[in-house]
Amino acid sequence: MIPSLLIRPAVRGDCQSILDIYNEAVLNTTASYDYEPSTLERRLAWFDAHERDDYAIWVAVDEAAPHGPRVIGWSSLSRFHDRPGYRFTCENSIYVAAERRGKGIGNKLMIPLITSARERGLHVIIAAIDASNEASIRLHAKHGFQKVAHFREVGFKFGRWLDVVDMQLTF
Repeated sequence: MIPSLLIRPAVRGDCQSILDIYNEAVLNTTASYDYEPSTLERRLAWFDAHERDDYAIWVAVDEAAPHGPRVIGWSSLSRFHDRPGYRFTCENSIYVAAERRGKGIGNKLMIPLITSARERGLHVIIAAIDASNEASIRLHAKHGFQKVAHFREVGFKFGRWLDVVDMQLTF
């Protein structure tokens, strides 16, 4: 673990770092099924919508990074579906900078995310995870998420079909 790690609510000024972490994952992993990197304009709109709709975004900051404090991971809650009947269900996301994965940062980001969902009065968090992402599946299971579905070959990236596992935490 990183002794200088701070977990805090994200601010709009974190969006470039959040974007950089996300875009690296888009280009190099199957954590996202996007093919093209996103833009700062889109990430700012995403942030503003989350703030307006009261969906939590958290960041992990290494306060002792060589060139000053640096965002090295983020997590968020997002709307599951637009229909009002789904208003008590959300979807989560957790992304960690490539060079910091496997150091417990995702675990630290999950804790306030779950607390935020409870405090907001949400009933269910859904995690849609690439089936080959065993670390994410273990992380979610550690926090009480249960596997509720396995969709075969529903995604396509890097020239191959991908499975998605849905996990669910119910309060």
